[in-house]
Amino acid sequence: MSKVQLGNSPLHVERVVFGAWAIGGWFWGASDDAEAIQAIHAGLDAGLDAIDTAPMYGCGHSERVVGQAIADRRRDVVLMTKVGLRWDDDRGAHFFDTTGPDGGPISVFRNLRPDSIHLEVDRSLQRLGVDHIDLVQCHWPDPSTPVEESMGALSDLVRAGKIGAVGVSNFDRDLLRRSTAALGDIPLASNQPPYSLLKRGIEDQVLPWCRRHHVGTIVYSPMERGLLTGRMTPDRTFAEGDGRAGHPWFSVDSRRQVAAALADAEELARAHDCTLAQLAVAWTLHQPGVTAALVGTRTPAQALENARAARVALAPEEVALLSDRFEELHLPAG
Repeated sequence: MSKVQLGNSPLHVERVVFGAWAIGGWFWGASDDAEAIQAIHAGLDAGLDAIDTAPMYGCGHSERVVGQAIADRRRDVVLMTKVGLRWDDDRGAHFFDTTGPDGGPISVFRNLRPDSIHLEVDRSLQRLGVDHIDLVQCHWPDPSTPVEESMGALSDLVRAGKIGAVGVSNFDRDLLRRSTAALGDIPLASNQPPYSLLKRGIEDQVLPWCRRHHVGTIVYSPMERGLLTGRMTPDRTFAEGDGRAGHPWFSVDSRRQVAAALADAEELARAHDCTLAQLAVAWTLHQPGVTAALVGTRTPAQALENARAARVALAPEEVALLSDRFEELHLPAG
C-alpha cells in the first residue's frame, strides 16, 4: 500500500482507513473486544495504519478498545478521533435519542462549544492511553455554536501539542470555507463525508471544493453499511440492536434492487480477482478528490479484505460502468 498526504497537513495515510465504529458495540449489535483487538493488529500488519474512532462509538468503548490494541504499537498508527457528540451534556442542538451501553435511554447533542471540545479531547487522550492524537475531527456540525469558535479551540489544541491536525466530518461547502478561514495558518486537514455507489451527493459541491482548496477527503460508508458487499441478501435478518433494520435502504425491496445491480458487477469483480466489497471501495478510491476510504472493520478477516481493496485498479470505463448501473436504482430517501 502507498501513503498519500491528507490535504496540506503533515499527516500521510494509507488509502484505506480502519473504521472503529462497529467495535464500540453500538448501532451494529454486540461486539467482541478480543476479536476487535485482533482485527486492529491484523489491519496494522496488512498496512491499515490509520484508525478512525470517536467517543460516540459505544460512549467511549471504541476508544478504549483501540487504546488497548495500540498500547505497544503507537508509532505504527495514525490515530483519528472526533469531538462534538455528547450524551452526557444537554447543551447544544439535540441530535437523536438512542440506547446507551447499559441498555438505558440516552439523548445525544451536537456540542462544539470550545470548553466541550477541550474536555472531550482530554477524555479521549485518557481512553486511548496516549498523549497526542494525530487528527481530531468535528463529528457533525453544531448549529448552536459558531464554527469559528470551534476552530479556535482546535487551533489552541494543535498549538498545545495535544493534537496534530484538524479535520471535520459531514460539513457542507459553506462550513468548510468558514472553517478554513478561521484556522488561519493551520491547514484544514480533511473532511469526512458519506460517499458510495449509492450516495453521491458530495460530487456536486463538497468534493470539488475540497479538491480546489487542497482539503483531504476521507469518505465513510463506501460499502453503504454492508449493503454493497453482496452479503446483505433480501432474506437477511438483523440482530437485536442492529440499527440498519429500520433504514429504508435495508428494506427487502431495496435489497433486491441492490442485489440485482451487484449480480451485474460480479463479472467485473471476477476479472479483478476481488470481492464485491473490495470493488465498491475501489470505486470510491478512483473518484477525483477522494484521499482515502474509511471502512468499518470488526474481524481480522475483514481487515485483510479491506486492505486489499486499495490494490484494485479499475480502468476509467469500468468506473463509469459501475456508476451508470447503480444510478439506475430507485431507492427510497435515506
